Amino acid sequence: MRIRRPPGPKSRNLLLGMLPQLKKDPPVFLERIARQYGDLAFFRLSGQSVYLINHPDWVRDILVTHQSNFTKTRILERSKVLLGEGLLTSEGEFHTRQRRLVQPAFHRDRLVRYGEAMVESAVKRSEDWDARLAGGRELEIDLALEMPRLTLAIVAKTLFSADVSGEADEVGEALNEIFALFDKLLLPFADLMRKLRVPSARRFERARDRLDKVVYGLIAERRASRQDTGDLLSMLLLAQDEEAGAGPKTMTDRQVRDEVMTLMIAGHETTANALLWTWYLLSQNPTAEAALHEELKCVLNGRAPTFDDLGRLPYTTGVFAEALRLFPPAWAISRRNKQDYELADYSIPAKSILLTSPWIMHRDPRWWPEPLKFDPGRWTSEPADARPKFAFFPFGGGTRVCIGERFAWAEGVLVLAVLAQKWRMKLVPGHPVATRAAITLRSRYGMRMILEPRN
Repeated sequence: MRIRRPPGPKSRNLLLGMLPQLKKDPPVFLERIARQYGDLAFFRLSGQSVYLINHPDWVRDILVTHQSNFTKTRILERSKVLLGEGLLTSEGEFHTRQRRLVQPAFHRDRLVRYGEAMVESAVKRSEDWDARLAGGRELEIDLALEMPRLTLAIVAKTLFSADVSGEADEVGEALNEIFALFDKLLLPFADLMRKLRVPSARRFERARDRLDKVVYGLIAERRASRQDTGDLLSMLLLAQDEEAGAGPKTMTDRQVRDEVMTLMIAGHETTANALLWTWYLLSQNPTAEAALHEELKCVLNGRAPTFDDLGRLPYTTGVFAEALRLFPPAWAISRRNKQDYELADYSIPAKSILLTSPWIMHRDPRWWPEPLKFDPGRWTSEPADARPKFAFFPFGGGTRVCIGERFAWAEGVLVLAVLAQKWRMKLVPGHPVATRAAITLRSRYGMRMILEPRN
């Protein structure tokens, strides 16, 4: 019987295990473990047994082949405090039902229409920068503020047919508060902290209530109008589950709220971070930036892109892909096994945490020549089957793969095509750059850039 435990770091802290070391810089900590102990490593984390998985074939087995043996872990269970029973946090038959109801909103014909709104929102953001430039030679901005405002406008317009520009700052502040406090939700006594209503728990609840006010406002407005605008919100309110049997066939306001909140945060936060890191990488790689501008000039020649242009912009797509590779917004994916699970020479006991990390896999020299090099050309010069499928998995995999993956690709490439035609971005001299890994991979110190109009 295989019971031998894999190698891994040891901790003298019996309660927290490796949590103090992990919190300092989670992606770097996990990468260090993987490089030191190999493709399967073990450590303790807040009383939990954690197995770090770092081989594409094993990731495929967990997320796809044997996915029925795995559920979400405490991180996403605690996320229900914010997201409720949305697609990201729900399990089993309920998750299958909700995904079936939401899926039509991401069909290609709808993505074409969404593409128009993406481009329109990016043009408006560019015009705003132009007005703030006011005839000057350059403008200093913080992309950690600008990109979330842009992606929030896009997700509200495309998925909810709403203009939330008036609430953008309020939503942004609430999200910042939530992400700043989220780490505390993962501590062993987080549930007790909430029950005792300690100050951090109260701040989290106030921030969540601010978001709820916006989301429930959108739901109430649409219910009152009884208008079918063809967007996701209308579909959720009108959807009928024909396979529900004797149970309810439509969603309650709470269920709609959970899906709206999940898609708003996921579609807003992750793409904003991906775009932020894209601009940073371009600012540090002038050769790649020049190649990007050349492709945009040849294909678009100054006009606004459309959804149909996506296939004609391979290098632009490669730029966004490289940003997702080097700075994946979902930097770690975890699962808990229902039953004992055999992997390599080990038997992993039930209810363990199996942790995979796109950050680590995307920087592994076995799959990526010169892994730390920003090389958008690798996506067009290397064969599609040059590496295992799960050597690159920024959107997860299996039945729980991100439902908005195609939406995110279109948004990233179209926004990049609009703004890069008009602007060149340079990092403010001396500005510190570091990651902050919470739910997503944010920039610890913002990202201050100098905007220069391109002739």
